[in-house]
Amino acid sequence: MPKTVSIRMDEEDYAFLHKLAKEGKEDLSKAVREVVYKGRVMLAIERYKKGEVSLGKAAELASLPVGRMITVLAEYGVESNLEEADYLKGLENLRKAW
Repeated sequence: MPKTVSIRMDEEDYAFLHKLAKEGKEDLSKAVREVVYKGRVMLAIERYKKGEVSLGKAAELASLPVGRMITVLAEYGVESNLEEADYLKGLENLRKAW
């Protein structure tokens, strides 16, 4: 169930969100949700890139399936930080599942 949140922000951020909503012909709430979603994705990319989180955790932070997270990382030019052993273990697990 959706939750309602009341927040304080400076006028510059409010004006940005208001303009974003107007340009997209949507309401302010939708613009805020879009910025939060994209912020989650960027946070996940940044943490993965720094080696602070695994691929799975990055996908969880971004609220994306792992396969989509791999695609997003590639779109942003982020190289995989998987070690060869991790990759081989993943392949072995896949073979067992099939």
